[in-house]
Amino acid sequence: MENASGEFLAGVACELFSSYHENQEVGRRTKPLPEPDSIIRLFLDIRKVFFPGYFGGDVPNDGDDGACLLEYVGTIYWRMARQIHNAMHGVCDGGCVRQPEGCEVMQKSCLMARQFVEQLPEIRRKLLLDVKAAYRRDPAATSYDDIILSYPGILAVAAHRVAHELYKLDLKSMARILSEYAHSKTGIDIHPGAQIGESFFIDHGTGVVIGETTVIGDNVTIYQGVTLGALRIDRHEDGDVVRGTKRHPTIEDNVTIYAGATVLGGQTVVGRGSEIGGNVWLIESVPPGSKVLNVPQIRRK
Repeated sequence: MENASGEFLAGVACELFSSYHENQEVGRRTKPLPEPDSIIRLFLDIRKVFFPGYFGGDVPNDGDDGACLLEYVGTIYWRMARQIHNAMHGVCDGGCVRQPEGCEVMQKSCLMARQFVEQLPEIRRKLLLDVKAAYRRDPAATSYDDIILSYPGILAVAAHRVAHELYKLDLKSMARILSEYAHSKTGIDIHPGAQIGESFFIDHGTGVVIGETTVIGDNVTIYQGVTLGALRIDRHEDGDVVRGTKRHPTIEDNVTIYAGATVLGGQTVVGRGSEIGGNVWLIESVPPGSKVLNVPQIRRK
């Protein structure tokens, strides 16, 4: 019986091993990759820098201990460099292990980590505007504290603003790991490539989808169930999808999009100051100041 089990397991192992060599381009890695858990922990620690005193006492916030803050930001820098190096390790020859100062990939990783860390003050500035926008626009908001601690839209946008900086550095696997973390926590799915302006507010948020090439201006509010998506997916003759095109809409400044609305298409522009009503299906541009409504028909017996 034991011998038969051994033969069975050997057969399975041989079949798996053969498939590794037959499909080397997908589903098999021999070098490090970005570590999802490490990237999520890194984001949560970065969030402490954005909102000191809210998510743990590690970050000094009273202005009396700048050296401690410098040390904290320094650890973020080095941890980010490590994850970037993992993301780029497919082109590394291993020199970083033998001689760290001679590894071009590690040098580039440190440069990209520096470029990311330099953006932290600007990301915080935008997030504070997002928090203030939530307070101004949501009558149920009782304080900035409640918004920072509990609003899913703020968590999703904070993750997006970090992920978008990674995306701009072409660290797309790291960016996507972070955006999917926020998606799993909030039900809000924002592709890290989406460009989002200042004072952005997502109310409630469940079911919101914002596609990769979406462009959103300043002072925009959207509600639950809104989709900013592609109208169609173009394909090459061989059936592969066409990449690198503008597939998702542009939402100009001061627009409100109510629950359940769907706005599709890379050429679709929602003009400045417009309102898109609940459950509207929109696949063409509307001029500034428009009100697009899905008016129900009430039939009486």
